Amino acid sequence: MHMTQRDGALDLLKWLALLSMVLDHLRYVGYSADLLYVPGRLAFPWFCLAMAVNLSRPRTVTTDGPWRYLGWLLLFSALSEIPYRMFIPDPDTLNVLPTLALGLLVARGWQDRSLQSRLMAVGALVLAALCPQWLMFGFFGVLLPLAMLLVIGRPWYFSLLPGLVCLAANQWDVLFYSAQIGNRAAVLGIAACLIAPLLGLLLLRYAKGMQPPPMRRWAYALYPAHFLLLLGHNLRTRQDPLWERACSR
Repeated sequence: MHMTQRDGALDLLKWLALLSMVLDHLRYVGYSADLLYVPGRLAFPWFCLAMAVNLSRPRTVTTDGPWRYLGWLLLFSALSEIPYRMFIPDPDTLNVLPTLALGLLVARGWQDRSLQSRLMAVGALVLAALCPQWLMFGFFGVLLPLAMLLVIGRPWYFSLLPGLVCLAANQWDVLFYSAQIGNRAAVLGIAACLIAPLLGLLLLRYAKGMQPPPMRRWAYALYPAHFLLLLGHNLRTRQDPLWERACSR
């Protein structure tokens, strides 16, 4: 039986993206935003890069892998929305998984020339253009997986393209204004957005020998789970009445 070896560098990229996301969300449990905002800018582009790498594999192009991928994203998008809204104070958007789902459709539509894929990609672009205020990272966040897909296997300087798309997805106007008035976190955040694709591509190229724990489909559950864990931390440290009532039962 033919066994395919897992890409340890890709698993490492996924773990680092997850760690960056958790560090970013620690800002909401009382830790310094200035320290944690910058690594948080790495999480979304690295998840998009991991998606692009999976799509670029020949076996994925010729099978129904992307549609299973889409199904898992949609399922955990629905399961994550309530924990996300419980944890994030007054959220302006949906959780990040709908953005990734639309980005998957756009990247797949570019990759697959079938009428079905192209129509779904156009529909995803139209939806992102009409409702960017509902999407975390907005319209440009939906374009980022495609931008990542276009630079895989190309020279390193092509990574500037997804870097610019990543910066646009991170409210570049707010970042630039904050940088102009001397906000150090904004300056470092701009730099992190621009170099995140390059860092991810370099990691995939030079960390081939790494063998971290494989991140399989169960990892989707880590997204809603981390919201619940951080929410529990918030309730305990603040001695919230809801937590006290729960503990008294």
